[in-house]
Amino acid sequence: MSPFALISVSDKTNIIDFSKVLVEEFGYKILSSGGTAKHLIEANIPVIKVSEFTNSPEILEGRVKTLHPKIHGGILAKRSNKIHLNDIENNKIDLIDLVVVNLYPFQQKIEANCSYEEAIENIDIGGPSMIRSAAKNHQDVSVLVNNNQYEKFIQELRKGTLAISYKTELALRAFEHTTSYDAAISNWLVKEKNLESNLHSKTLPFIKNLRYGENPHQKASWYGLNKTGWNAAKQLQGKELSYNNLLDLESALSTILEFEYEQKQNSSTNINAAVILKHNNPCGAALADSPSEAFKKALDCDSTSAFGGIVAFNNNVDLAAAELLSNIFLECVVAPSFDEEAIEILNNKKNLRLLQLNQENIKTNNKKTFKSILGGILEQDIDNDVDQTNDWSCVTQTKPTSEEFNDLIFSWKICKHVKSNAIVISRDQRTIGIGAGQMNRVGAAKIALDSAKEFANGAVLASDGFFPFSDSVEFASQYGIKSIIQPGGSVRDQESIDMCNKLGISMIFTNKRHFLH
Repeated sequence: MSPFALISVSDKTNIIDFSKVLVEEFGYKILSSGGTAKHLIEANIPVIKVSEFTNSPEILEGRVKTLHPKIHGGILAKRSNKIHLNDIENNKIDLIDLVVVNLYPFQQKIEANCSYEEAIENIDIGGPSMIRSAAKNHQDVSVLVNNNQYEKFIQELRKGTLAISYKTELALRAFEHTTSYDAAISNWLVKEKNLESNLHSKTLPFIKNLRYGENPHQKASWYGLNKTGWNAAKQLQGKELSYNNLLDLESALSTILEFEYEQKQNSSTNINAAVILKHNNPCGAALADSPSEAFKKALDCDSTSAFGGIVAFNNNVDLAAAELLSNIFLECVVAPSFDEEAIEILNNKKNLRLLQLNQENIKTNNKKTFKSILGGILEQDIDNDVDQTNDWSCVTQTKPTSEEFNDLIFSWKICKHVKSNAIVISRDQRTIGIGAGQMNRVGAAKIALDSAKEFANGAVLASDGFFPFSDSVEFASQYGIKSIIQPGGSVRDQESIDMCNKLGISMIFTNKRHFLH
């Protein structure tokens, strides 16, 4: 008896060639409906329409086609169960051995900003039902949900009986497919109707297994969307990205995005920013008139920590910048673009990963961040609000000069991306000392100030949290700090304000904090 294959696909890529092999080489009878049936018939592939197979017409403008006992009975019947087989015989149902279904293009429709009504009509009902039926009965039925599965399926058929392990893998991919589809619909409804979700339904397709995680004994995998973020970055050279590379790149990018990204070249208003990052913390950052000068100033902050680090630019990497980059061991460089001459220079460092990431592939609006905890996941909004200096207040008698104020703005932007407790010392739009991730703020200040040394004289200090104690202000004054920026709001604020007034230091309260754990 010829086996039956039910084929109903929205994405018809390679379906004609696949169906021909099923029919001509393996003797399958093809069941189909709607646009798929028309597509196959036009290719001279014999098709039994679902409405003929079930002896029931399509109704409700095609909303009901395959929701019928002859379809789901043929899929769900257990071939080893006598009761099931008796029901099949008594109801004159043909067994269906293969289900090839991919779903209405819901995600593509909503990404194209379709109407609410059109989105609703692209919610597939019969498709997921058939996929789930076939996946549930995977001991007896194979299910394909993606055209990239067709070739291997044919190869497995040519071997003879399909292995249960292979069918189980197909079932897993099928359930993943419907899970992702349902998540897209629920996420769309949450956004469209401003509803609260009671379910963590963010699903991302598998990209690849990584060599290992943070350490060689830890397994790691990468999941993500095709045209967004690091999966959309073009790797121009270098080894594969590692787990740690991706974490560091994300931190570097979030820092560089504090400044305008991918500006036009040769502009008189161009702001060239460079950030060097190590172990998820900036170890140097600077603004300058050229990418090379910005990198040089960033490197001067802490050239020791920069060894083996990640570098991010907000602008095109030119030959001059590439020549400086080639003089130090680095893991990755990311920028919106690279000159050909720059790539040629950096090509000499075969293991250096160069990544080109365009502005259109960076989406931060309404972005969430996630962290796993034992037995759960924490979700929060991304901390990407632009701080308005109009909301800041100077709380001291001494006011910062315009140059100091610009350095305070710069320091505050960098401090936002340094692990708490965080202290950033800056002067002339470049960091000269950074204290990160300390258990107390005094310790972070000591690290930053000791790193800055004599260059702290005339510089500014940014603190991501309260800086309320007079001894901390006095300590900063010993290094020549002229202005301090901090969130403010401590019950002991007046103590630090009084010390600033005594020492002639200006202090800005931002009235907003940026802790980073």
